[in-house]
Amino acid sequence: MHRKNGFCSSALLTASIVLISCCFVAAAPTINKVEPPNWWVGLQPSPTLLLSGDGLANATVRLSSDYPGVRIGHVQAQPEGKYLFVSLELAKQARPGIVSIQVSAGGSTTKFQFPLLERRDTKDRFKGLSRDDVMYLIMPDRFADGDSTNNMPSGATAGTYDRAQAKGYHGGDLKGIRDRLPYLKEMGITAIWLTPIWANDVQVSDYHGYHPVDFYAVDPHMGTVREYRDMVDEAHRLGIKVFIDYVVNHTGPTHPWGQSAPTATWLHGTPQKHLQPKYDFWPLVDPHSTARDKRNVLEGWFADKLPDLNVDDPLLAQYLLQNAEWWMESSGADGLRLDTFPYSSRKFWSGFHQGFFKAYPNSFTIGEAWNSNPAITSFFQGGRKQWDGIDTGSSTVFDFPFFSTVRDVVLREAPATKLAELFQHDALYPNSELLVTFIGNHDTRRFIGEEGATPEKLKAALSLLMTVRGIPQIYAGDEIAMAGGDDPDNRRDFPGGFRGDQRDAFTTAGRTTQEQGVYSHWIKLVQLRREHPALREGKQWLLSSRPPDSVGAPALSHAESSQFAFARESGNDRVLVVFNNSKESQKIRLDLHDTPMETVRDIVPLLGSTGGKVESGFMEVEVPPLAVEIYAMK
Repeated sequence: MHRKNGFCSSALLTASIVLISCCFVAAAPTINKVEPPNWWVGLQPSPTLLLSGDGLANATVRLSSDYPGVRIGHVQAQPEGKYLFVSLELAKQARPGIVSIQVSAGGSTTKFQFPLLERRDTKDRFKGLSRDDVMYLIMPDRFADGDSTNNMPSGATAGTYDRAQAKGYHGGDLKGIRDRLPYLKEMGITAIWLTPIWANDVQVSDYHGYHPVDFYAVDPHMGTVREYRDMVDEAHRLGIKVFIDYVVNHTGPTHPWGQSAPTATWLHGTPQKHLQPKYDFWPLVDPHSTARDKRNVLEGWFADKLPDLNVDDPLLAQYLLQNAEWWMESSGADGLRLDTFPYSSRKFWSGFHQGFFKAYPNSFTIGEAWNSNPAITSFFQGGRKQWDGIDTGSSTVFDFPFFSTVRDVVLREAPATKLAELFQHDALYPNSELLVTFIGNHDTRRFIGEEGATPEKLKAALSLLMTVRGIPQIYAGDEIAMAGGDDPDNRRDFPGGFRGDQRDAFTTAGRTTQEQGVYSHWIKLVQLRREHPALREGKQWLLSSRPPDSVGAPALSHAESSQFAFARESGNDRVLVVFNNSKESQKIRLDLHDTPMETVRDIVPLLGSTGGKVESGFMEVEVPPLAVEIYAMK
């Protein structure tokens, strides 16, 4: 009995030792993903790879075989072993090829191949944006379906693709955009901005693209990286630039980082514990605000569910810069539209832009700073340091104050002099001439969907958009007066872009009388802007009555407050723009004395008028109700 018990005790002890030993045997390393998946020789900075997998906590990394000009630098593992950072150091003599890298841990080794590519010719790429351009905003899923085979990609849940559902995928894709590039060329578009095409969760209807779950993949509903590059190449062949919608503030709710992040400071908080968002930029602009005031703006989770990226984490900041460069190289695009720009720290943006423009000195970035106050939007345009000692480095920002003012004046009968007030604040900007102006986008009600909107008011708004200082941007469908209320109704399908559509509004024959009327007006505006340098790059001069807030001045009459007139001047090219916001025709009399226009002796109608007269330094024109008229000044 004693021997039996002794035997049992010995066996149990041996088994326990084996079991305990097994528990301490490190799992073999596995690598499921390498980000970036490749790089280019000569592109700086050298990449730091983010490996995702298991068993990486105590891993060592080395080249499987010698590769001239390439060496392994710093290696850093996540304690859980799910992520490993590997810095590659690429010398100038490194040549294109396949770098073989091995990762070892617990006595086991796994290998992966990392391609080094040669950069393509950059002559027709990375061109940025200028005042000569007209930008067109496209939401790919709602524009045109060029490939029906990707409408229900592998892994997609039934019902996510359903044109009857306002928030479902509708089938638009990159091939659809490529097929319609001649239409954009015809309507005078020279640059397009696509809402994000990154991979979103195929099991939910993230058709808009702003919930990325993979920063290095095209959403399978949209196509492939190769199709993206081919679309960009074709756009360039037609003289159309392409801008990437770049999201760095957050990820999609199902991104793996939400459950296990690469570093302890990769995210602000966790899905279980995080700050609520604050959509107010004043604490960032106000030099007297506290860190507490700013925290919910910079660290809050959008919609209480989108993991907020802590871009001040050095490894994440490098990851994002590399990611932007990877997309630029992979596609040949011309610049970035920076989503939710103020919600990421200004310090990050400053460093990001230094690196980005070092790689792409002729490129261009546009920050989204959604606020109607120029004191706020101007704070985020790059070009000079603000009170915090930081220059964000962005090329420009969207002109949300212009958007708000145009809608207030044209749609809500606010005094037209509010436009003069708006431009009085241009000195706040480092460069107001580069502001991207617009009258609507994918996040706002359609212009024609607003209460009181008419095709004539839309034409007036488009006329102002195409004649004031800045770079104009139009939302796909506004050129044909597409209707739409609040999100997602403002994201209706473009008529004719999808199989089964009853008509094709990409063609004259397929448009209604109202659509064709607005489209024809747009074409005239594009032609005028192309023909007159003054409308693209000219100095802007206020010629109408002063704004009503002038100190000590008498109140403006109703007629005066409904007028707005300005001139654009570039060399010998001078153009007059007159807006009548009244419901009645008005004779508008402008005093040219002591203005740069005092030498004008005649005016020639360019749009919407039979003429006017200039006598003794005064100009007089008659403008129909709710209309903009344009004249050449001689």
